[in-house]
Amino acid sequence: MNFVGVDLHKKTIVVCVVNQARQVLQSHRFACSDPDGVREWFASLGSFQVVVEATASYEWFVQLVEPLADRVVLAHPGKLRVIAESTRKTDKLDAKVLAEFLAMDMIPEAYRPTPRQREHRVLVRHRQYLRVRIGSIMVRLRRIFANYNADRPDLFTIAGRAASASITLSAADRFAVNQLWRELDLFEGQLAEVYQALRQFAKQAPPAEAAARQVLEGIPGVGVVTREVYLAEVADVRRFRSQKKVVAFAGLAPKLRESAGKRRDLGITHAGSRLLRWALCQAAWQLVRRDLRWRSIFEALAARRGRKKAITAVARRLLCVMTSMVMSGQEYRPAA
Repeated sequence: MNFVGVDLHKKTIVVCVVNQARQVLQSHRFACSDPDGVREWFASLGSFQVVVEATASYEWFVQLVEPLADRVVLAHPGKLRVIAESTRKTDKLDAKVLAEFLAMDMIPEAYRPTPRQREHRVLVRHRQYLRVRIGSIMVRLRRIFANYNADRPDLFTIAGRAASASITLSAADRFAVNQLWRELDLFEGQLAEVYQALRQFAKQAPPAEAAARQVLEGIPGVGVVTREVYLAEVADVRRFRSQKKVVAFAGLAPKLRESAGKRRDLGITHAGSRLLRWALCQAAWQLVRRDLRWRSIFEALAARRGRKKAITAVARRLLCVMTSMVMSGQEYRPAA
């Protein structure tokens, strides 16, 4: 059995082949623009296992070699500290280290989303990208009108936009405002198309995903945005052994320093999906406003730790509740 470590980049691929005794058999460098040559070389290896880090561009390579390999392993980049912290770091050495760890069966594996889960993430993340761009344009428009003491709360309504056309601006500012309005219309139209695509995507959901959507609808404060972000980012909740694993995946787990009997609690790790943490915190604010039980939990925590830490703790509990509901299929039951 051959064990192949792959250091994958946008333009080049460096591979190293070792045997069970971790002896280097061969090393090669390929261009990503030559997939046929890469496939032909891997086909000549005979029986082999291959490992590649789960970087942003790994999917095309995995699809290329998966039909040829006995096993394809995705390595978790954050857990391969031996590579990240190495004082001697080259593409060839990185591929060799990956191959050796694969031969010893010591690769920390990363999760590979299904094709549907990848499509869902693309739609959800693109929706968030458009929302950020729209927010940025709105801020720039308000800033220009504020320079003329003409900013108004209803600026982005039909009446406010019509009134803004009659405000006397400099030629440069009027030019910028006109372009920003057109850009805002463009992105708002694209955002509406994304929502339509997400609705169509949800109609094609398999039974397990459809059941998860239905279960999550009953939580106060959890709307369509939070639900879609959760389902897209967490993907298959059954891949986690416990709720602590889900919390760690979302980056909401608190850090801890303990030495010589001294313990110090730190902030959350911020690992994982920033979009998921944002959505959970936004939903948590809605939840504490709408539900008396959650509000009492928040106020008790806020009195001891402050509002920001308290809402983060509520978001963490909300994530655990959502995960438990999806795994059990049980609907949300508000406190009596």
